[in-house]
Amino acid sequence: MALNFDTATPNKLLAAFKKAIDDGHVDTWSYNAAGDFTHIPPQWKGEALMRPEVFAGRLTFSFLRKRTEKTSRELYAVYHGRLAESFLVHCDQLFDNVSATALATNSDRLVAVA
Repeated sequence: MALNFDTATPNKLLAAFKKAIDDGHVDTWSYNAAGDFTHIPPQWKGEALMRPEVFAGRLTFSFLRKRTEKTSRELYAVYHGRLAESFLVHCDQLFDNVSATALATNSDRLVAVA
């Protein structure tokens, strides 16, 4: 499942979300030095990453499993849904549409490499 944000300014959208985290406005997501995001409530912490990729007119996030167990539908849905929700709350003026593919894409990794 890819999470796609349609926007004329994908880099600005990504920077605004990182700033919202840095400023403490978003307290359920963090990002690492590589720029990958993770959901940090205790139930979901350390389970997966959402990797952003900037395209012309679009910011796309792919799902990367951090553990060797197969990804559950619930985990997959939570990471996509909660990230979309956070962008809607904190960055809604910077994109026109958000959509998710129904199934995994080639960029998703559902099981971590052991």
